[in-house]
Amino acid sequence: MTTGQLGPFDHRMAVFDSDDGFVAAALPLLGEALGTFGEPPPVAIAAPRNLDLLRDALGTDAKDVTCIPHTDWYTGSAANAVAQAAAYLNAHAGPGGRIQLVMEPVWSGRAGRSARETTEWIRYEALANLLFAPLSTTALCAYDTRTAGPAVIAAARRTHPDTEVYEDPLRLVAELDAVPLPLPPASARPLAEPQAAAVQSWAVGRGLPAADAELFAAAVAETAAALAPLGGAALLWGEAPACVCELRSARRLDDPLAGFVPPAAGPEPGPGLWYARQVCAYVDIRDDAEGATVRLQYA
Repeated sequence: MTTGQLGPFDHRMAVFDSDDGFVAAALPLLGEALGTFGEPPPVAIAAPRNLDLLRDALGTDAKDVTCIPHTDWYTGSAANAVAQAAAYLNAHAGPGGRIQLVMEPVWSGRAGRSARETTEWIRYEALANLLFAPLSTTALCAYDTRTAGPAVIAAARRTHPDTEVYEDPLRLVAELDAVPLPLPPASARPLAEPQAAAVQSWAVGRGLPAADAELFAAAVAETAAALAPLGGAALLWGEAPACVCELRSARRLDDPLAGFVPPAAGPEPGPGLWYARQVCAYVDIRDDAEGATVRLQYA
């Protein structure tokens, strides 16, 4: 038995191409946690098939490992995954956020279905190094070459400090944000005051169900309040479910973590960009000399 000590966030990466490779990558971390006095139960977040492999390999120790199907953990956007992790650590981690996790993203589903989705999940992997830096959490991110392609794995290597090609998260995020946003369509509707009622009415007219339109409108209103003073009219375009609102702020945000840091306890729906990132599939931010552009896409 060993005695665990608090330390900084330990963000690791394992690449495998077989069932045996997954087990070989995951077992040492889980075994370390199981053999450390006072350590919280380790967590395995993976494909159901891989969880079964781990249970078989762990034998009677399997009862002391929390197993979560990765489709139950990665249920939406990258920002949703941040919220899920923050809530879990708050409820189950030891002092200082101490806990060991094996985490297998769903690259065969949402996160891997398009270049746009992949970009957001690589951003999440990079920003995790900043978001969880104060915590003594150990996270082993498991990448299966049978579901995650070479480009995804190459990009992910740049987000994990235990690789030879790791890059500063701020530099990597700046690289992602250097890609210009597509121009709004000529048919985009200007809205001088992005009030929730007006946005909701427009979204319903574009085919969003009433409940979704209400969420989207709240996200727009919360974001507009956070960006004040606005630097011009809002623009609305798209058809359900991909309704889009673009807002201009008269000031730069200059914060790559904007909307990713959980807010302090308070009334819902919660402040600005955090709420928008939880509700919308995409929140794109681009700073320029005159301020910032923030584009929200519901789905």
